[in-house]
Amino acid sequence: MPHQASRPRPLTGRVPASAIRCTTLPRLDPALLDRARALPDLTANISDAMDELGLRGVVPASCMACQLPGARIAGQAVTVRNTERTEGVAASVACGRGLMGEHEAYNQADPGDVVVIEGLDGVSNLGGQSAMVASRSECAGAIIDGGFRDPEVSRQLGFPIWSRGPTPITGKWRLQTVEINGSVRIAGVAVHAGDLVVADEAGIAFIPHAHALAVITAAERIASGDTRQQADIRNGISPAELASTKYK
Repeated sequence: MPHQASRPRPLTGRVPASAIRCTTLPRLDPALLDRARALPDLTANISDAMDELGLRGVVPASCMACQLPGARIAGQAVTVRNTERTEGVAASVACGRGLMGEHEAYNQADPGDVVVIEGLDGVSNLGGQSAMVASRSECAGAIIDGGFRDPEVSRQLGFPIWSRGPTPITGKWRLQTVEINGSVRIAGVAVHAGDLVVADEAGIAFIPHAHALAVITAAERIASGDTRQQADIRNGISPAELASTKYK
């Protein structure tokens, strides 16, 4: 469901302008995002809906865990692709120039967007100051296929992060940001800028922009069936009747 595109804004200079693939994301209807957030069992309902529609894009928490208990988000992806620097740590330190550019993603984000980073494992792709800037930009959270650091800062901010785990090792001398708002791969799933991202303690789901309405509509129907089934269980329905009733 297309909606008004976000407006271009002045660049930060943290990455070359040529590395920014898109500055005006196609926007989903805010009402559709609200419908996603209202799902009672967010990623499970979405996962079932994607199965029905033949879509792949769900990542379990056993692969990338939520670092903020109870967090749940739904928003559109602003993407960052990081790669390893080739010159080595000593040479990077000697040149004194960091090449991390995730701040440009925060600059491109609208309130409620989700930062999605294809990064390096065991190395920080987002630190405490970066989390502060993302939170100040009103990003809903971050998904990081790789490491992050300063977990106490993001917890104090209430800024949820899903990642492969915290690390004390800085990415400043070890990685470089090569693309903003292009396509990334997160745990093997292709994600494009503007795609719908939902996440909770069970995991993450990436929904292609073009399929967002169909997925949310199917997820609402599935959630409604679950609600009816749970009510019947609470009301003492017999196991035989439960087994023979179609809820969804």
